[in-house]
Amino acid sequence: MKSETLKNAAVSTLVGATLVTGVIVLAPGWGKDAPPPAPGPVARAMAAADTGAPASLTDLDALIRNRERFVRSHPGDRRSWAALGSAYVERGTRFGDTADYPKAERALKRSLGAVPAAKGNVDALVGLAELANARHDFAGARGHAERARKQQPERWSVYPALIEAYHGLGKYAAAGKAMDKLLELQSGPQVQGMEARVYWNKGWREDAAALAYGATANSRTPAEKAVALHREGELAWERGEAADAVEHYTKALKAVPGGHRSLAGRARALAALGRTDEALEDYRSALAKVPLPEYALESGELYESLGLSGDAATQYELMRQQVTRAGEHGVNGDLVLARYEADHGDPAAAVRRLQGEWRRGHRSVYVADAMGWALYKAGRADDALPFARLATDQGLRSALFSYHLGEIERALGDYGPARRHLDEALRTNPHFSPLLAPLAREARDALGEPEAGGPTDMTGDGPSPLESPAPPQSPSASAPAAPSPSDSSSKAPAAPSEPSATSAPSSPSASSASSASSAGSVPDGAAASQAPAAARPAPELRPVQRSATADSAVATTG
Repeated sequence: MKSETLKNAAVSTLVGATLVTGVIVLAPGWGKDAPPPAPGPVARAMAAADTGAPASLTDLDALIRNRERFVRSHPGDRRSWAALGSAYVERGTRFGDTADYPKAERALKRSLGAVPAAKGNVDALVGLAELANARHDFAGARGHAERARKQQPERWSVYPALIEAYHGLGKYAAAGKAMDKLLELQSGPQVQGMEARVYWNKGWREDAAALAYGATANSRTPAEKAVALHREGELAWERGEAADAVEHYTKALKAVPGGHRSLAGRARALAALGRTDEALEDYRSALAKVPLPEYALESGELYESLGLSGDAATQYELMRQQVTRAGEHGVNGDLVLARYEADHGDPAAAVRRLQGEWRRGHRSVYVADAMGWALYKAGRADDALPFARLATDQGLRSALFSYHLGEIERALGDYGPARRHLDEALRTNPHFSPLLAPLAREARDALGEPEAGGPTDMTGDGPSPLESPAPPQSPSASAPAAPSPSDSSSKAPAAPSEPSATSAPSSPSASSASSASSAGSVPDGAAASQAPAAARPAPELRPVQRSATADSAVATTG
């Protein structure tokens, strides 16, 4: 299921990612010369793989040792190589050791060397798709998974990797169709958990919560129950129910003590409840087990919110070191680094990193949101708006996304929409970030309440003081007219150009003042604080269609 190497980790701020913890499905089969597994940890690990359930760490290690021994004497057994490669991916993904990924790549290539993909080696293709997802190479994962599906369309284990890849690329309609096919072929707690995530991305929170609860109720092993309880904790956190999230994470940790993902999740929720000493202890425990970059970033932001700048700097440096280490094993860490740069470093550097992601086809709502925020922090609020709208228009209800959009609109003088989106952020999760949630409340207070009497244009007296004007464009911009709601061919924004050294500077405050002239008087303190305006070229941004239904809430990437 869902690889969580770079998950939402709310920072809600990351990731992350993601909303659910899952497993990588092992490629089935022992090979024609392999004996059947004896009862014990190896058999349990293979039984878990057959249903997509997570194996315990001890069982997974036993399976890896067993396959390592077997392939030494049977170097041409493609199924055993594929099973070994997928087992490495699962261990690396679930337990944060990216050093397993090069081992997985070698094993899977040995499998393909024995039997090429063109001759039916679907096991290796599925393993390669899982590996590419774990490394955040979603285009590569889609390629491998679609080749596997073409060869064996009725094989259920192809679809979790395919759904993961589609999510990373922002192809949510395709992910939904793949989910429908998976439901035809397989059932059980892991499939319920993946379905919950698809529903959550559509904004169907109650349905997602019901499926997550069902996955917990139907779990059979401690490892499976821990995954399901963690998923319930993630959904509770995203709903702003911090106390419930703590309860779910604590139960997950009782099922499987020491789970680093549940420790980090509980730390996030404890911080929201004001229990910062306990939160910092959980972060320390999670980082001691698996120093993932997103944990270090979240921990650093909590330290910073407490005024402990030295401790925060230590965590940020740890984050950089971990991204570098993971990069040596083929993992793309640009999204987490861009999140850091936008809020704590060089926003222009964040934009450059995200340009690369966008051009690689990584156009998920998380990348769109990060791009919009980085552009805003770089002083390019008008360029940022289409990306922020894209992130919020797809159905997912994220306090972070709503806050980012609200601040961008406030900078442009769109005070009515800004007020609405800041309210939405604080309703969704009033403690979504220890650093940004207080800023959201300050921004909302600065906007005040709308003028009494409602919009004036309802009586034909002119423009409403709450009406949002179109974002200002440079004279040389050539963005097409906004499509009608029925135009399903609208595309996501093109990646913004880098600022040119010869471009004339354009001040966000000037564009805000221009917008304010059609939006009524500017409330006291309404001007957003930004980084100094940077020189920027005319954006080539296509307006984003606002989808009419949750089913069609999909980012089209062209």
